[in-house]
Amino acid sequence: MVPDTLTVVGVTLEVGAIAVVSWYLKRHWKVINDEAFAVASEAAVPARAERKKERRRGKEKDKERAGAGAAVAAEPMSLAAAAALGRPAAPAWDWHPLVAMVVVAVSLTLQQYFGHHETYEATFRAFRSSEYYPLGSFAWWSGWRVVGYVVMPIIAIVAMRERIRDYGVALKGQLKHLWIYAVLYLVVLPGVIFASFTAPFQHTYPFYKCAGRSAFDFISWEILYAAQFVSLEFFFRGYILQSLRRTMGAYAIFVMIVPYCMIHYGKPLLETTGAIVAGLVLGTLALRTGSIWCGALIHITVAITMDVLALVHTGWRSWPRCGM
Repeated sequence: MVPDTLTVVGVTLEVGAIAVVSWYLKRHWKVINDEAFAVASEAAVPARAERKKERRRGKEKDKERAGAGAAVAAEPMSLAAAAALGRPAAPAWDWHPLVAMVVVAVSLTLQQYFGHHETYEATFRAFRSSEYYPLGSFAWWSGWRVVGYVVMPIIAIVAMRERIRDYGVALKGQLKHLWIYAVLYLVVLPGVIFASFTAPFQHTYPFYKCAGRSAFDFISWEILYAAQFVSLEFFFRGYILQSLRRTMGAYAIFVMIVPYCMIHYGKPLLETTGAIVAGLVLGTLALRTGSIWCGALIHITVAITMDVLALVHTGWRSWPRCGM
């Protein structure tokens, strides 16, 4: 498929946005790393002379350890001691990344093989004559997202005897961050309006092709759509990030955006490349604020805006294809 001019321009702008956003967020990533690794901020780093003294003291301690025996010498250094000596520490073993990545792999695999319309059609073919058979397909799709993105991670969290609220779902103190997402929505809106004039956008949205048939169709679809967005935010910006943060700090964001970008495959190219920018920004905000809710809110509002724009361009009640 040869991309049209608008798509080429849009992708070029988004590649530039990735570079600009990464440059801007770099300082926030350092703060996240400092918090995760318990390393002092740049302002608290000792002066050059003091650092030399720390290194000399560290070398003396290394010699003492060597004289005390190999067992003592092999003991991992603390993060603080390693930072003082300017060398990496040997981190303690952490089960969270292993468990999280296994859950992520199993969840995405199950959704890929059983959470799509083909499985629904094979299972509920007898109800194909129903007026709302297509809506049921999206209920199946949304339900699998809730199971894969929420239920499976929660089972893992509970099994590890941890608190679910520590994975970004706590609401306390989050109202003060709403302005950030209001600004983000206004930043994203021009790009959404720009994309809405392209044929791939109008062909893709809404996913539920009967959404423009009635108020019931539209509202039911948007509720199902919103449920999967909340689930998605919990999975990517809550479970994955918080599971990896202890070991990887801000680098957890870069791990998260890989599967996050890949779940957009099959959608318009502008949206798929835009997911990289969104993943960087929303991932950083989730780690800095400790919450997924405002990210879910902007996802839902942008999605509704996209659906409405597509229906406006193509004709609200004259949607050409009411089916799967």
